[in-house]
Amino acid sequence: MSEEIKDKETLDEISQETESASQVEEETEENNELNELKIKYDELYDKHLRVLAEYDNFKKRTQKEKDELYKVAVCDTIEKILPVVDNLERAVDAQTEKTPFYEGVCLVEKQLFEILEKIGVSQIEAVGKTFDPNVHNAVMHTDDEEKGEAEIVEEFAKGYCLGDKVIRYSMVKVAN
Repeated sequence: MSEEIKDKETLDEISQETESASQVEEETEENNELNELKIKYDELYDKHLRVLAEYDNFKKRTQKEKDELYKVAVCDTIEKILPVVDNLERAVDAQTEKTPFYEGVCLVEKQLFEILEKIGVSQIEAVGKTFDPNVHNAVMHTDDEEKGEAEIVEEFAKGYCLGDKVIRYSMVKVAN
């Protein structure tokens, strides 16, 4: 009987070893499966972050393009309106009497300049300033010892800019 008990104990030990070996094998399989899922999760998360970044860049690029297109459209429109502004200024300058018609033209001119200012259009200063080829267009040159080097002495057509973009260059006469 004692041999039977020993055999039984040996069988129990073998079955326990087999069970623990199969448990270790199952745990290893679970760990492998878990690692594979973690790798797949990391890949998908990385892909998700890249798509978010790409979408953010797309939004920024689209907004920048919209802003640029708006600025170009405003510049083109203002450029077409500037001859009317010039004619209003000439009409005001040519009038000598203060008639109701003259006052009406002055009010229209003032209103137009207020609208241009609200849009962001500003006049380029010229007379008395140093010539700047970025905003001025020299159409005449004169020698005048009383004036400084490259000083603007006369403005033939006013220049305008929208922010930092020049819509129309000032046409000027430069001294020395």
